[in-house]
Amino acid sequence: MKEYLIKNAKIVNENKIFEGDVHLKDGLIMEVSNSISAKNSDIQIIDASGKYLIPGVIDDQVHFREPGLTHKESILTGSRAAISGGITSYFEMPNTNPQTTTIDKLEEKFAIAAKDSYANYSFMFGGTNDNLEEIKKINPKTTAALKLFLGSSTGNMLVDDKKVLEEIFKHSPLIIATHCEDETTIQNNLEEYRKKYGDDIPIESHPKIRSEEACYLSSSNAVALAKKTGARLHVFHLSTAKELKLFSNKKPLKDKKITAEVCIHHLWFDDSKYADKGTHIKWNPAVKTAKDRKALLKALKNDLLDVVATDHAPHTAEEKNNKYTDAPSGGPLVQHALPAMLEFFHQGELKLEKIVEKMCHNPAILFEVEKRGFIREGYKADIVLLDLNAPWTVQKDNIFYKCGWSPFEKTTFKSRVTHTFVNGHLAYENFKFSETKFAERIKFDR
Repeated sequence: MKEYLIKNAKIVNENKIFEGDVHLKDGLIMEVSNSISAKNSDIQIIDASGKYLIPGVIDDQVHFREPGLTHKESILTGSRAAISGGITSYFEMPNTNPQTTTIDKLEEKFAIAAKDSYANYSFMFGGTNDNLEEIKKINPKTTAALKLFLGSSTGNMLVDDKKVLEEIFKHSPLIIATHCEDETTIQNNLEEYRKKYGDDIPIESHPKIRSEEACYLSSSNAVALAKKTGARLHVFHLSTAKELKLFSNKKPLKDKKITAEVCIHHLWFDDSKYADKGTHIKWNPAVKTAKDRKALLKALKNDLLDVVATDHAPHTAEEKNNKYTDAPSGGPLVQHALPAMLEFFHQGELKLEKIVEKMCHNPAILFEVEKRGFIREGYKADIVLLDLNAPWTVQKDNIFYKCGWSPFEKTTFKSRVTHTFVNGHLAYENFKFSETKFAERIKFDR
């Protein structure tokens, strides 16, 4: 492995920005200082003058579709796209085929990632109505979290037995991450719209079918159950202003028992974009109103929302181009999430320090990730160089997703990831990838 000295970078870390140098050796950050001299001639020096250096992004929610759905994405292609967007670590979701609801299936996915992943990896274990005994066997030091779908999902992964759900909340050895949408509310709404439109429901109806009330009812029930049982709860992808009243910003993050995140698409898009983007911005939970979008951004700034994630969930263009009831929900996001967030910096909405806090530091704190998420001596050398004055336009020939499309197509971003280091290895540089993978299985301080 090469040894690197990054010189003259503007380092964004732990709520500070300062100019300095960073020395990388043997996969670790060896030194961070105002000025570091090369100790030997073998060190590769990178002059980062005018660029910003941040910790690698930790994305706590991706769907890389492997096994079973690799025509959409794979661990190899998804992680490759991720490092091009500055994401050096990810937690992948259990609703694959077969589903990750047994210890054996979980370890099979780890084996695939050990061979194919460009970014550091962990996987969430999937809860069901009938696998509590498997949940109890999970090693919290080697697995990211327990994922519960409290709304529509694949196969039998909808956990809707209230007695089982309470037992899971009581006995899970892991942080519980939830997808919160009330299934009964959604199905009743869908039936109403089917009566009116048949299967060809206008896409603009999506946030009315997967409504604010469906989200709030499910989220409030999950929060109430967490308070009752003492479970550690993390609510995924909030999409409404109404849900924000369920969360607090009063405690230090490490002491919070109930936390929440927002995803890129709920900060960027609102229901005014359905007319142009159609089913390409069909997500669950749905993109809702401009009022909701603005409230989510405000909540990110005032710390009601703790994490920014992607919920990267690609489908082929052919699949997405179906009529409403046949078009699957989800879209590809890992390559463009950080550049999109940096647009909020350019617009004066978010400070760089806040973006780093929500995308790098906080996922590490919430999930107790071992020695990642910060630029600290002795930590893993997962770091990213950014050029904030290098405009580029998203187009077919620079999209790295296996599905080949992006909801950001034709968008011009002012900022670009120029270098991504994974465990001290230069894995990505200016739209080119290293052929060597140095990704590691993430460990947790639990």
